[in-house]
Amino acid sequence: VGLWAVSAPAQITHGLPAAYQALVIQPKALGDGKFEFDLTAAVAQARERNKRLYVYLGAHDCAYCRRYEVFLTANSKELLSHFAPYLIVDLRGSLNMRAEQLHIRVGERSQPYATFQTSIGDERAQRLVYPTVWLLNAQVKPLMQMPAGAGTFMTVAEQIEVLQLVQ
Repeated sequence: VGLWAVSAPAQITHGLPAAYQALVIQPKALGDGKFEFDLTAAVAQARERNKRLYVYLGAHDCAYCRRYEVFLTANSKELLSHFAPYLIVDLRGSLNMRAEQLHIRVGERSQPYATFQTSIGDERAQRLVYPTVWLLNAQVKPLMQMPAGAGTFMTVAEQIEVLQLVQ
């Protein structure tokens, strides 16, 4: 596991399609089998550019993540303009990462995954499900509650509704 984290930037190539110009964040090894995704730069950019955050937590070895990424590629002409209000963030994980190993950092504060979910008001079950999407404002507060996992917004109409914050 530790070797994976050290070599992760070179190995994790799957993720959101290039056309979406996502800010890619690779996991950082913290030791003791723990990993951290640092959202600090993404939050700063969102504030500077007056954008919302579309944070995608995927896994390079997740079949459901691949399906979503293929869907985004196939429908990019219809969808890209709807992503315009967002700074898209691609957290590139692995199915080997368990919730208790994962930390999310914003600024000086690094929190375990479940604590981060609570801190942003995420009401979903506090377990790690791939893929997960958070729609956040630049203050790292949720814009709407999101479903997680496979089958989520897998039509163009559903994806547009999500991006337009239709509950």
